[in-house]
Amino acid sequence: MESPQRPQQVRYTKEHEWVALDQEGYAVIGISDYAAGELGDVVYVQLPEVGSTIQQLQKFGEIESVKAVSDLYAPVSGEVVAVNEQVTAAPEVVNQSPADKGWLLRVRMSNPDELNTLMDTAQYEAYLKELERQALGGE
Repeated sequence: MESPQRPQQVRYTKEHEWVALDQEGYAVIGISDYAAGELGDVVYVQLPEVGSTIQQLQKFGEIESVKAVSDLYAPVSGEVVAVNEQVTAAPEVVNQSPADKGWLLRVRMSNPDELNTLMDTAQYEAYLKELERQALGGE
């Protein structure tokens, strides 16, 4: 049986956040393996408080690594119902397990149709190959 954090219907943003529905129908949000690798060692994560609302493709927090500070963007809109306290206490969990223990938020979606505007796994993998091709081409 697949992990409730990462069912087949995981979706991605071009900013490398992922979202998947858990068994209770909440959206679980995290950063992709690719993003975790690009960031390097994560040393700090700033997340919104439970009860706050986030808007699709708008900034909801920051993640800081030894290399840089990056904004986090919401893949879907809704109310934050849980924040992964393990990540705020020990940010390195994001590097160790970005697709499972390193999840960031659990959200009650206000518009589930937003999931349809995001990339599925195959589209995201193609997007990553395109980014790699561009980097090799010097663009």
